[in-house]
Amino acid sequence: MSRVATRPDRAAARRGVAATGPGRLFGRLVGTAFGRAVLACLALAGWALWTGGVLDGPVARQVRGSSVYAAPGVDLDRAAAERVVGNRRLVVLIMEPGADLREACDDTERATRGTLVLAMSRDGEDWDTYGCSRLGGDGPRDLGRAVVVETTIGRGADAFVDRPVEALKVIVLNYDRLVRAGLVPDGARTISPSLPRYLLAGGAVAGVVAGAAVLWFGGRRAGRLADARRAGRDARADERAALGAATAVLAQQIIDLDGRAGPVAPAYRRLAADYVGLLDEVSEVDGDAGALRRLRERVEELSGRAADLADDAASGRGADRAGGGRPDRTGAGKSGRPATGRPDKAAAGKPGKAAAGAAGRGRARGRGRR
Repeated sequence: MSRVATRPDRAAARRGVAATGPGRLFGRLVGTAFGRAVLACLALAGWALWTGGVLDGPVARQVRGSSVYAAPGVDLDRAAAERVVGNRRLVVLIMEPGADLREACDDTERATRGTLVLAMSRDGEDWDTYGCSRLGGDGPRDLGRAVVVETTIGRGADAFVDRPVEALKVIVLNYDRLVRAGLVPDGARTISPSLPRYLLAGGAVAGVVAGAAVLWFGGRRAGRLADARRAGRDARADERAALGAATAVLAQQIIDLDGRAGPVAPAYRRLAADYVGLLDEVSEVDGDAGALRRLRERVEELSGRAADLADDAASGRGADRAGGGRPDRTGAGKSGRPATGRPDKAAAGKPGKAAAGAAGRGRARGRGRR
């Protein structure tokens, strides 16, 4: 049972291994733009290496940028030989004695395209030569010209077996005669890099320019974002500072209203409760500028309420001062008696007696003055 139960698991594991194999990874790589770009760059690099002669032998690599090749062991002044040949469409291969000249000529086919190649090696007292023309096409007329050119280019060089530079001068004279005869096209040999190298160079320049542009624009964008973040932090810091200052002003207003009695007391208690709740929100607020702004507006609202309460309390205190600061004693009390709390004896006495008393006092004062 255990084996049967674990078969699906093993199958799933095998499928997972197969899914993560090289083919799957290659498919994922090709399926992305980055992978396709990498593959294109690899193909272009391979093309450039192949056309650049990465598989060429030493002879072909030498004559890609030079007109003279001298095998190791051959006594030849390379600089003087290069000056003799110049920029003619002529390539001379001086091989070691006994070398296969035809094979040497064939090895340089792609490197010497559009030129006349003469492979030569010392054979006793003479030069063994083999010519291969790559100047024209494959038509019958071109083949006839190629035969004439290949058999004529090395004439007279046997007289200078011990002096290769002088032999090169004779070969150059033969080449110039062939040019004047119209058998060899006139013009200089041009050595230019292959197309993939141009593409790679252009791609490198384009990559550098594009990378510099991306870095420049990216730097500007990053600078703008950093400046915006800094401005946002400064704005939030200013909002928080303004909120703290407004909260301190509100706290001082509430302290000034503390202990007031009368009709403002309930409103004061509500204001104090709202202030305590506001402090909780202020302590919990984050760096959101909108939240700070809303809290500041609430603080200003509570501050306005505190100012209104202060005005109400001040107006009530002014009315008391206008009345003398003490209750009015001339008005009637609750029982209808005078405000003094006792009846007026003069007003409650008999009228005649009061008048007589007043007259008697007047007579007594009159007798005294006399």
